[in-house]
Order: sequence, then C-alpha cells, then structure tokens
Amino acid sequence: MPAPYSIVALVGSLRKESFTLKIAKALAKLAPASLKIDVVTLEGLSFFNQDLEANPPAEWLAFREKLKASNGVLILTPEYNRSIPGVLKNAIDIASRPYGQSSFLGKPVGLISNSPGPLGGVAAAKHLQNIMPGISGPVMGQPEIYLNGVGDAFDGNGELIKDALKTVLQQYLDAFAAFVAKQNG
Repeated sequence: MPAPYSIVALVGSLRKESFTLKIAKALAKLAPASLKIDVVTLEGLSFFNQDLEANPPAEWLAFREKLKASNGVLILTPEYNRSIPGVLKNAIDIASRPYGQSSFLGKPVGLISNSPGPLGGVAAAKHLQNIMPGISGPVMGQPEIYLNGVGDAFDGNGELIKDALKTVLQQYLDAFAAFVAKQNG
C-alpha cells in the first residue's frame, strides 16, 4: 500500500475545548489508512499585515510550509456571527500570500462547519465556499457537511460518543479520501 496522503486539518477556533478541535481530533482517529491527518491549531499566528511580506514572521513561514508539504487540507470552522472566526480568516490570508503563491494552490480542500445549534454553521461554510476557490486547489463540492447539534457529541475526555455524527464523519472522510486520491493521482 502506498504511503498515506498527508492532510492538514485547520481548526478555526482558539478555544481549548472547542467543538471544532474535538471534531478535528475525531477525524484524525477515524481517517482511513489512505489519509494521515495532522490537526493544526492557529495559536501563535500574528495578524496578517502586507507590510511584513518582504520579511515574513517565522510562524507565517512555518505555517505556509506545513500547508505546502501536505497533499490536502480540511478546514474546520465554527460559525461566529453568521461567518467564520477572524482567526481562521487571518490564517487563510497568511497562507494565501504573497499574491500568486498561495500555500493552498493545487491542494484539494474539504470544508466542515459545525454548531451546537440546528443550522450546523452553514453560513460559515458558505463564506468559505466563496473565499477558497480563488486561492486553493479544487474544493470538494459533494458531499457537503454542516454538523449541527454537536454540543452533546463528546464525552468529558473529548471522545466522540454520538454514533450519528461518527457515521457522517466517516462517510465524509471516505469521500474526501477518494477526492484527494483523484487530485493527487
């Protein structure tokens, strides 16, 4: 069997106990043998400032290199005020620069939104669907995944205990694995 594809899972929340982080960790555990998921949080990324592009901060360079070395990217986001969190937009801005050299270029991208409420972060996902096509490789269009009711999906140790969510995540990962293989084939 060939080596697994290296996937970066970007966690769009800084909260230590965020549902987004818990979902990313669950994805890493559920990943098929063809994917190796590296969960990446966004702590420590300074604010994007185009004035710094001539001499970018070390954390920007390391973040960009991690993305460039991957075979694909999963972007996981909660919904804040009907959009994505500022920390995620900042990370996307850092990774997409300098102009024409986006670290996402050529990388198959999957988008996963979540919410403890009934809509599953659909507005945040739609914003990502607007942002990513101009700066990334192909964005997986189907299946779409908007995870609702995630508030009771994890136990006290952060382990996924909601079977319905586990099934949806597994189906999504299987589709994403096929998408990544096709794009990297």
